[in-house]
Amino acid sequence: MFEKALDLFEQIDIELGDVTYTIVFNACAKLCNDRAMKIGKKLLAEMPENYRNNNITSNSAIDMLMKFGDVESAERIFQSIKAKDIITYNAMVKGYVGNEMFEKALDLFEQIDIELGDVTYTIVFNACAKLCNDRAMKIGKKLLAKMPENYRNNDIASTSAIDMLMKFGDVESAERMLRSIKAKGTNIYGALMNGYNLNGEPWKCFKIFEEMKEKDIIPDEIGWNILIGACSKSGMLHHCQYIVNQIPLNIQNKIRIQNALIDMWGKCGSIENAKNVFNLVVDRDTITYNAMINSFALNGMGTQAVELYREMPNNLRDHVSQICVLNACSHAGLLHEARTIFNEISLKTESIITTMVDCLSRLFMFDEAQKLIEDYEKTNTPSIVMYMSLLSGARNNRNSNLSEKIYKRMKTLFPNAKESLAAGVVLLSNIYSSLGKHEEAKTFRSNQIEELGVKVKVGLSWTEIKGHIVQLKAHDHSHPQSTEIYAKIDRLKSKAIENGFVFDSSWMTRSLNENETIESALCGHSELLVIALNLIQEPAPKFIQVVKNLRVCGHCHEFTKVIAKIEQCDIVLNQLINYFDPRPEYIRAIIIEWSTKSSISVARIISADIQCSLLSARRYGNFDDYSQQVDRFKLSV
Repeated sequence: MFEKALDLFEQIDIELGDVTYTIVFNACAKLCNDRAMKIGKKLLAEMPENYRNNNITSNSAIDMLMKFGDVESAERIFQSIKAKDIITYNAMVKGYVGNEMFEKALDLFEQIDIELGDVTYTIVFNACAKLCNDRAMKIGKKLLAKMPENYRNNDIASTSAIDMLMKFGDVESAERMLRSIKAKGTNIYGALMNGYNLNGEPWKCFKIFEEMKEKDIIPDEIGWNILIGACSKSGMLHHCQYIVNQIPLNIQNKIRIQNALIDMWGKCGSIENAKNVFNLVVDRDTITYNAMINSFALNGMGTQAVELYREMPNNLRDHVSQICVLNACSHAGLLHEARTIFNEISLKTESIITTMVDCLSRLFMFDEAQKLIEDYEKTNTPSIVMYMSLLSGARNNRNSNLSEKIYKRMKTLFPNAKESLAAGVVLLSNIYSSLGKHEEAKTFRSNQIEELGVKVKVGLSWTEIKGHIVQLKAHDHSHPQSTEIYAKIDRLKSKAIENGFVFDSSWMTRSLNENETIESALCGHSELLVIALNLIQEPAPKFIQVVKNLRVCGHCHEFTKVIAKIEQCDIVLNQLINYFDPRPEYIRAIIIEWSTKSSISVARIISADIQCSLLSARRYGNFDDYSQQVDRFKLSV
């Protein structure tokens, strides 16, 4: 009741004591509105000089000024304090962090020459996590190594340390930290699970959740949100339903959870569940609509995405709404709708223009896409994401001349964007391969990747077997049942050939190794291995779900259709592709479904609802690079 506190303060007509100054500074810091700023600054100006050497009062004043964003005034008070204690330093470092001045926070931390408290550790860990550069990693890890043992069992300090390590990508150290903590709480488990999501290991969240259940630790709202995020990233429908069934109803009715559930169901391909949650939301906010529009987009329902965007109240629309609906149009080939919406947008941000460039490039309208980029660059710094969208379209069109020009332009404009350039290398090399120029592709890729000094991400697929998530890479022999897996692959190959299936060498993106055949090379892809792993289980499954971190190749697409028919089994593949696009984090997936329930041809489905161009996009796409933009549509064959 901070307003009431200030009301009463303004009625005081007797001399103020140092405690009064402290209390009012704290109230103003909490309230942090125009009235609070006016009262707080006036009171500070009137404060007697002798109170300025009272550390408690001065620390409160520093905290208040930092909350107001008045860093310079806070620094003046800090400098005026003669005997600074650790709380004074904490207030100042925390203030820098709150104002996103992380380097200054570390500068001041390195000047501290008195004993640190647990709060100091927490603040500095947070600063290092936010900054996340070489200096921050060095300071953060050194500080963690020095942290007294008793602080490791401090819930807040340990949570901050785990969060920092996860932001650094040091998952193993974070796990060791967790194991060293005797009394683990919801916050610590939440930090670990959030870290797993950040580092692309969402399946580990489910193991942590089971550990929490064994210890009767119930997640709070944030914890459930993190678990829902893990479900979204893992793409496993079974896990989604399993987690949702355990969320208390009072938590499920909170709008943040409902929004997360819409996003989760949309990513996992259960559009009906997404719609059901959307319909339950009483007071829909911007995120609610955006999540539902994006769910339609991810599931190839571009028309429905546009309709919902039109129904969305104008005051709730933001740039994310515009990006989501344009993305839906892009992936559904709705050029007229995309142009109409794009022209209606008054403030065209970089992300919005990028999405429109992507739409035009997908439909091979390269002149118009390049014109958009040229107009943007007249008043703005060039954007590599726009060029990647253009290059992706040229790849889909197998236009090697245009692709070479775009890649050269990217190298000139963005010489330090190593990962993005590596993505461009893979795109261009795959164009060469699709044209039968395997040696040229191999040489170009090898030379360019070496020059850039980066690594291309390994393709992984995972599935759920008897309640456990199993992960395999291409040509993997690490699984205990590897012999049975490859034997099953051989049997499937034989049956496919008997049914007239032809292994198409044009899907090869490299030359054959010694003792390798086209069939063995193509059938060693990770998604086929995990499908085979499912099929050797007893009893034989009637439904298989596979998640892959890269784009599925055309051979695997066609071969899996044959497998579904041979085995009379429905197969769903989620492709979770992490790329550098600045568009919303949740635009990241594709679902392809092979079902035994229909015999409609792929081309008919695509031409009816998505655009024939998407067929060629898949046919000539990039299949071993993580940084490509995605096609999201659903096929029942």
